[in-house]
Amino acid sequence: MKSTSLIAFVSFACAASAFVIPQARDASTSSIDDTVVLNYALTLEYLESAFYSGALNNFTEDDFTNDGLPQWARGRFEQIAAHEQAHVQLLSGALGANATQACNYSFPYTSPSSFAALSQLLEGVGVSAYAGAAQYVTNKNYLTTAAVILSTEARHAAWVAGPVNKENPWSGPFDTALGLSTVYTLASQFITSCPSSNPSLPVKAFPALTFANASPGEAADVTADGVTTEGQYVAFFSGLSTTFVQVQNGQVTVPNATSLYAVLTSSNATADDSTITAGVAVLQFPFNSNGTSSASTGDSSMNVKV
Repeated sequence: MKSTSLIAFVSFACAASAFVIPQARDASTSSIDDTVVLNYALTLEYLESAFYSGALNNFTEDDFTNDGLPQWARGRFEQIAAHEQAHVQLLSGALGANATQACNYSFPYTSPSSFAALSQLLEGVGVSAYAGAAQYVTNKNYLTTAAVILSTEARHAAWVAGPVNKENPWSGPFDTALGLSTVYTLASQFITSCPSSNPSLPVKAFPALTFANASPGEAADVTADGVTTEGQYVAFFSGLSTTFVQVQNGQVTVPNATSLYAVLTSSNATADDSTITAGVAVLQFPFNSNGTSSASTGDSSMNVKV
């Protein structure tokens, strides 16, 4: 299944350097204003635009069809690429001289199908990024702009997941909002360097969190790079709900859900920059049209190590 292939190539981390990703400073909500939020959004849109333009330069329509994707898929991806470039132009124009600049990127796709799998992940993260950042926007015009970009990203995510990848086009009745640092951690694995003149963002990246043998309602092994997981808690984000599960004997029970974002936290009630110690992992499980899980243990999750 496509989600299996995603585990293989998205369990990936770029080598760190002194100026990898947008420069981070200590996370503080007091330093987040509209300019910061717009530059945060622009950083993500640059990444998406580069992702699509690079893949479309590499793969022809024949490459797509020979890899088992629909004949019409590449043409739709061209439209998505144009949307992402339009988002870049709009946000850059709004920021003017304060706009951050594009970085250098490396994406681990090797074929049109692995590109489509990663597209599903990035579009879903884009939706969650805009949803999580909305609380910081004070200018109503900017908030409207963010809303219409978010809804377009959600259409992209549903189309890629459903018609192209033959998976769930939605994760439930509500999308999941993610914090700035959580999204930053996911995005940073694809960014190799950025201009030193780019403005810093009030975010930080967390160590990698990895799940093995994950299925809904079952115990899964959980590990974190350089962090002891035992006795800490995994916060599972799904829609408007957060479920805290303590790590015992190196395992946690995965909640019954179609799609989950997970972080390791020192608290059993809070998962924010002050308590998160590792993550984020992305777990997505296939459900059939009747809403019944069709997951098989170990092969059903998008497990993103960053």
